[in-house]
Amino acid sequence: MLRTIFTLSALAAGLVFSNAFAAPTHDGAARPVRASGSGGILLAQDGNLDIYYDARGNRVIVDSDTGKVVAIQPPQTRLDRRALRRESRMRELGRAPADDDRYYLDDPQDMARFRRRQLEEEGRVIPPPADEYDPDGSGSVDAYPRAPQDDGSYDNNYPDAPQPAKPGTIKRQPLNEASIDPVRPADPTDQAAPSDQAALPPKAGDKTSVDPSLSLGARQDVAALQVLLDRGGASPGVIDGRFGSNVDKALAAYNQINGSSLKSTDSVGIQAALSQSGGDPFANYTITAEDAAGPYVASIPEDYSQKAQLDRMGFTSVTEALAERFHMDENYLKALNPDANFNRPGTIIKVANFGKLVSTPVTRIVADKGKKEVFAYDGSGKLVAAYPATIGSSDTPSPTGIHAVSRVALDPNYTYNPNINFKQGENNKILTIPPGPNGPVGSVWIALDKPTYGIHGTPEPSKIGKTESHGCVRLTNWDARELAKLVSPGVPVEFVE
Repeated sequence: MLRTIFTLSALAAGLVFSNAFAAPTHDGAARPVRASGSGGILLAQDGNLDIYYDARGNRVIVDSDTGKVVAIQPPQTRLDRRALRRESRMRELGRAPADDDRYYLDDPQDMARFRRRQLEEEGRVIPPPADEYDPDGSGSVDAYPRAPQDDGSYDNNYPDAPQPAKPGTIKRQPLNEASIDPVRPADPTDQAAPSDQAALPPKAGDKTSVDPSLSLGARQDVAALQVLLDRGGASPGVIDGRFGSNVDKALAAYNQINGSSLKSTDSVGIQAALSQSGGDPFANYTITAEDAAGPYVASIPEDYSQKAQLDRMGFTSVTEALAERFHMDENYLKALNPDANFNRPGTIIKVANFGKLVSTPVTRIVADKGKKEVFAYDGSGKLVAAYPATIGSSDTPSPTGIHAVSRVALDPNYTYNPNINFKQGENNKILTIPPGPNGPVGSVWIALDKPTYGIHGTPEPSKIGKTESHGCVRLTNWDARELAKLVSPGVPVEFVE
């Protein structure tokens, strides 16, 4: 009897022990989540659940009443948002179970599914699921139609936005890049073009033409700076609307002369200095009958023997004469006035308004070979003028040390002597070349006490500071003429390296 009781007790204890460890046995297994027909989790009894996490990170759902494992959710299923988005997107695309294929007009997701089904039935392009090509997960239901062509027919309701022009309505206007007209008052009926609108090139007859000097980078603001420097006694050489070493040297000299610190990028400061020194950098000039009449020569030969046969080394055109008078590059003068007839008296053109010439007497001159610049000082040692210069060459170097001005000649002849000077071409005889701005020494000769050497002008002002000379100091004709009026015999000229 006792043996029977003991056996039944042991059996009961074994059954209790087996039920107690049933959950851990299921806990170690990776059972998938059981879903109902509608896609939800099948709960046991009255729905009371306990949630545990095992050592593998699985989410274990246990029935609180029976202690049985209802479901095990692995981490990748529970946390994989991409999978959830894919499942949601598939449902939106109308691929949900048949019993859930319903659309509710007040449900945005249902309407999206409905719209996608319509697109699919019409053969339209539908974007792929969000996890593949939609990293932002916006779930846009729009197809990808071709971009509409802008024919100018659509509306632009922004008040400040420029309206697109219809094809064939563009009106081309002549280029007026550097036209500053301080003389003519502004016409209130004229409407200024937008500042950011590109200027169109001028027209020559029925054809459009662009002046080469403009296409190579001539700029009105640079020309304005050059005019300011010229007014301040620091010559930039030719006014051509281009930056270069001559402008850099002139700007440094300008600051020294005027005690300023102006920079080439300071447009406000440049405009203020222009206003104080004479106004706008350009002004109107009316071509006179004398300007058109000349006299002018057809061309200037290169050979000195042919030069000697001419009556005068004069200008070859009205534009060359006017460009020198207004300290300008000839091509830039033409570019400023693309439609002007320079040979007709009464034609109004735009020219550089370079202002007054320096008038302070000069008592000392320095010719700086390294800087290719001539500096002129007054009696107090103050710099009053500076000029870009071509000073000698390696074959025919300029003098060294200190020399003095011996005499000044305006519009001089030039005596070519191959026995003393350089040899030009095949010319072995002494030649006398007539005077004129296109002569070998230009229109000015400031002789030094060293024979055959001096400071003089040039027939090619645009090359000053950029080429070599035959030992003398070469300036533009207008700079040499200005300096000639400031010096007198005996003024020292110091050559420095």
